[in-house]
Amino acid sequence: MKIFLQIFTLGLTLLFFGRGSSAGILEDAMEGKAPIIDLTYPLNEKNAYWPVGNYTPFKYEVIANIKRDRVFSGRYSTPEHLGTHIDAPNHFELNKPSVDQIPFEQLVGHAVVIDVTDKTNKDADYVLLLSDILLWEKVNEQIPDGAIVLLNTGWGKRWHDFEIYKNKDNNDRMRFPGYSKEAAVFLVEKRHIKGIGIDTLSGDCGNCSDFQVHHVINGAGKFILENVANLDKLPPRGATLIIAPIKIEGGSGGQCRIWALLPR
Repeated sequence: MKIFLQIFTLGLTLLFFGRGSSAGILEDAMEGKAPIIDLTYPLNEKNAYWPVGNYTPFKYEVIANIKRDRVFSGRYSTPEHLGTHIDAPNHFELNKPSVDQIPFEQLVGHAVVIDVTDKTNKDADYVLLLSDILLWEKVNEQIPDGAIVLLNTGWGKRWHDFEIYKNKDNNDRMRFPGYSKEAAVFLVEKRHIKGIGIDTLSGDCGNCSDFQVHHVINGAGKFILENVANLDKLPPRGATLIIAPIKIEGGSGGQCRIWALLPR
């Protein structure tokens, strides 16, 4: 056990302080020398939530204030899958890790950002294709093993208006972009990613009903980040993500804080 802890500590040291392409990125961040992008929306009662079934809006209320109680405190209630959040592997698959069981090393990784805003501006139902990934790699080199792939669809500009964010049509179907099953399978089987993320309500497109992407990603024991903020501020590669989800025992996911550390 002692040897294991020594190796684990050495690994973290090399990841954050080693002299590679991401050399000393955590050290630079702690000293205020590296740009940090917060990819998290603040929680409030206007947050987008899954508008189906028993999902409800975020609720916050003050239960003590300084003038009356000499202390400020509040309580809140929220579905797990609201605001910027993580879908744990058990969200769509049996016998997979819950949110509290995702290990630290899975929640830190190199960010790959694929921008499809030119496609989604013309087609709200657009899904990331394998050809999009291969084109990205042609320009930026192959996606490294253990990356966290983020899809910038441009949907973030709709965040502050829930109606246009969920974008329901006359048949009450939501219309927003997502990943294709083909792309998800490729990322899992050929690029060995840690997880995926997107700036919409779901990793699957809005008019999908079978959640194939969720089954592929969660079935492989990996996570999905949804309602991710500020993806337009990240470079295609070079950022390091730190994901800090709420630790709900047995939970299927939950709100998380996500930071992107950029090299100087």
